[in-house]
Amino acid sequence: MPTLYLKVSPRQVPSRYRALAGALTRLTALHLGKRPEVTAVMIDDVPAARWHVGGSDVQGPTAFLEISVTEGTNTAQEKAAYIAAAFAELQNQLGEGQSLEPASYVIVREVPATDWGYGGQTQAERRLLAAAQP
Repeated sequence: MPTLYLKVSPRQVPSRYRALAGALTRLTALHLGKRPEVTAVMIDDVPAARWHVGGSDVQGPTAFLEISVTEGTNTAQEKAAYIAAAFAELQNQLGEGQSLEPASYVIVREVPATDWGYGGQTQAERRLLAAAQP
């Protein structure tokens, strides 16, 4: 049940947001083994005049992707593969012939199972219930 927060500049057309959400959901399943049906993707666009790197407005396409997952559910290699694949997808969809700004980021945040849940139940509770079933 990962959540993905993507901020992009410049603003995109609605079909691009759907394509980004679909691609990121697929990559999350492929590289991190997360279930697509509980993967949430939120996308915001930020005007270049409100996104600054080194004190200056960004000049080209820029992205900031942060994904939260349950702590300890992925290896360092899986996270590295995900970061590379997600960045490549962002470059492909947002770059349109230009490189993304060098300060475009993909961050994987791990949240303890006791602090993370969906449907009103923590991941730690889900694990306990699964272990108790024969």
